[in-house]
Amino acid sequence: MAVQLDQIRATAERVAASHNLELVDVEFQGGVKFRTLRVFVEKNAVERAKLAELAASEAESNLPKGVPVEQLSGVTHEDCAVFAQDFGTVLDVEDLIPGAEYTLEVSSPGLERKLFRPEDFTRFQGSLVKLQTFTPVNKNRQWQGRLTKFSGGVLTIDLSAVKQKGKAKKAVTESTVDIALANVEKANLVAEI
Repeated sequence: MAVQLDQIRATAERVAASHNLELVDVEFQGGVKFRTLRVFVEKNAVERAKLAELAASEAESNLPKGVPVEQLSGVTHEDCAVFAQDFGTVLDVEDLIPGAEYTLEVSSPGLERKLFRPEDFTRFQGSLVKLQTFTPVNKNRQWQGRLTKFSGGVLTIDLSAVKQKGKAKKAVTESTVDIALANVEKANLVAEI
């Protein structure tokens, strides 16, 4: 009863595309009884561009104040519900999750979304990020700062953007640090509200 996460991911991408959405991440957790499939989606690039255009043209926009539009997923409750209905049907028809019961959760990646792909780091240049490396850089594995540049597979983090704590405070001798993307174990945005 092994779950084929790659096949589930490909199916989710296909269903998301039919709803003008992009798949951000898929997580499968739990044992035999309490299994949960979490799917994170956002509007595709075309729909996000429309959202940015709308925000720029409307002074009285309902968008959260102080949050850059490029960080918003643009996904509504209705988008998640419609996607969940269609994707759940496909999962059941194609029997991609063997066994009787599982819970399907569909949501936006949120303001403190995880960053995975090189495109994510390019898109969110200028944003505050928090990351952990596989191997220490300047004797530290935990970093937080503003992602000022992503080029050639290397992230440049401006450490002066936030007050460093703990070991990072001692490791900071310069105001920036360069970290290879291949050395990033996990990374996510830090909300600036």
